[in-house]
Amino acid sequence: MSVPGLILAAPSSGSGKTLVTLGLLAHLKAKGLRVGSAKVGPDYIDPAFHAAATGRPCLNLDSWAMAPASLAGLAQAAGQDADLVVCEGVMGLFDGADVPHGQSDGSTAEIAALTGWPVVMVIDSRGMAGSAAAMLAGFARLRPDVRVAGVIFNQVSSDKHRRMIAAACARFCPEVALLGFMPRLENLVVPSRHLGLVQACEHPDLPAFLAAAADAVGRHVELAALQALARPTALSASHPCPLPVLGNRIAVARDQAFAFAYAGVLEGWRRQGAEISVFSPLDDQTPDGDAVYLPGGYPELFAGRLAANGRFLDGLRRVAARGGTVFGECGGFMVLGRTLQDGDGHSHQMAGLLPLDTSFAKRRLHLGYRQARLLAAGPLGPAGQGLRGHEFHFATILGEGPGQPLFSVADAAGTDLGQAGWQAGSVAASFLHLIDRV
Repeated sequence: MSVPGLILAAPSSGSGKTLVTLGLLAHLKAKGLRVGSAKVGPDYIDPAFHAAATGRPCLNLDSWAMAPASLAGLAQAAGQDADLVVCEGVMGLFDGADVPHGQSDGSTAEIAALTGWPVVMVIDSRGMAGSAAAMLAGFARLRPDVRVAGVIFNQVSSDKHRRMIAAACARFCPEVALLGFMPRLENLVVPSRHLGLVQACEHPDLPAFLAAAADAVGRHVELAALQALARPTALSASHPCPLPVLGNRIAVARDQAFAFAYAGVLEGWRRQGAEISVFSPLDDQTPDGDAVYLPGGYPELFAGRLAANGRFLDGLRRVAARGGTVFGECGGFMVLGRTLQDGDGHSHQMAGLLPLDTSFAKRRLHLGYRQARLLAAGPLGPAGQGLRGHEFHFATILGEGPGQPLFSVADAAGTDLGQAGWQAGSVAASFLHLIDRV
């Protein structure tokens, strides 16, 4: 039988749902519960905080980018050996991609409708009292297939503020359980940078932060009532393998420069028989495997250090020279290129395995879902293979080519974006973070 689960969502980004989610995960774990977690959408940073709170990998769920079998399998896998699954939403509950009507938009509401997990809203109550009930009622009644079962109000300023919100909700939205009122907690703030929160591995004192969040949730949220709302998912179990296996032994770069790897992709490779090992390019470690995966991250912040790490760069070249797959995404794409210009405009020599020069000094945001199709056979499959993923970076391309482009690309609505990425023999990379085959 499927493990009970629920979704924490919000009216918009910045409402405090990540803080409440982390506090809930850490509190339940401290009480001895086995808590699985999931994150809606193409996010790497929040799942790393989830994993720190639970001691388990956090799995991404994406109704736009994932095939139905992949989504179902990962929703089930989030509850493996767990007592409860807590899923954190993305942006506002109904916010998703700009797609034609009738297509899945990747929103939290879509995940709630597909999984059947009830939604607990986290609402920032600053500047509101009785109006908070109108906001809650609107979210609770917009879609009949999305059950908003509970609410936690955040940033509550006083006991009077709490009483006014509670009275209005009891009068105008009695079907939604009032689960808690979180006060303003100025000490519980996670620092951020250009792609969102600072990574969990960079937090100056993550255990203390999680303990404080757990204590706040334990004091201000009705945990028994919240747990009672959880329901098993209606999705059937499957065994997703999102991306083709790259080799028998895949060396995965993992440190502060390369941290953006989906747990579901790595588990899919293990399911296909691959042995996964990790190595640190920042520590000048060489990849130990017949294939290498360089995920995204923040290599632009460490460009000089990476350029000086000869053992790392020579290790990549040796794998490529013997025909082993070297696959890079976003930050990994830049490192596999010829040069990388840091934020100060200084150019650094990279691996030189792909015809690419990039810059972080000339910043421009590239953001959105991507539909990709392979232009030639290679490590990711045959020519014409369809894949879906996401792009989120500020780097720009200074020069590229000649060579074999990797993908033809369109956005979520199907608008043609041209060609992207490069392939040279067994080396392939692009700015896309791939999520699944389609």
